[in-house]
Amino acid sequence: ISPGLLLVAGSFAAFRLLNRGLERLVPPPPSARRNIWKWRNIWTSLAHSVLSGGGALAGLSPRRFCLHPGLSEDLIGTHPPGAHSLVAVSVGYFLEDFVDMLCNQKLHQSWELLFHHSVVIVCFGIAVLLHQYVGFALVALLVEINSIFLHLRQILLMANLVHTTCYRLNSIINLGTYVVFRIATLAWMTRWLFLNRQNVPPVTYAVGTVGMAIMTPMNIILFYRLLRSDFFK
Repeated sequence: ISPGLLLVAGSFAAFRLLNRGLERLVPPPPSARRNIWKWRNIWTSLAHSVLSGGGALAGLSPRRFCLHPGLSEDLIGTHPPGAHSLVAVSVGYFLEDFVDMLCNQKLHQSWELLFHHSVVIVCFGIAVLLHQYVGFALVALLVEINSIFLHLRQILLMANLVHTTCYRLNSIINLGTYVVFRIATLAWMTRWLFLNRQNVPPVTYAVGTVGMAIMTPMNIILFYRLLRSDFFK
């Protein structure tokens, strides 16, 4: 068994244990007690976003991003130290979250996220198994910087704190990081794929292109929903 797969399995188990213990670590407020599994699920997702988003940001420092060939030019065969492990840990998390939603939520309520997770697991799984495109996957993890504030928004909603200054401030930061770390990141990745289509095998290029084609409209729709919900009620 490859070290990457062992990391994926270990990550799955670790996030599963964290999920089970979060009810004691972060007791749900009265407003969230009717949906305790969701409370645990969001806090687990927040932990992953802090870990993976912070790790990606550290690995993709401006100097390294501009000068390191594994990031600005290649992104195929080279990557910063620790990047492969971080991507493998993220695969484990997305598998855990997929199973958690499948077991606790009705399909019509979760199909969008299940679909999203399936695409991420396939794309990141290729990077982990082949030890290639890890730099590209690391760029994709920048999206998790915004996910921190998306998850905080859900936590504040469940805690019935929607009319607080904290919620309003988080909404503004959420929108700003959405543009910078989600929309701009996906645009950069799409551009990189297009410019490097001759250097990427056809099957891998097809998977990447389909992934971008799915993620981009999903994120534009979510952006519209956030705007409508938090700023244009």
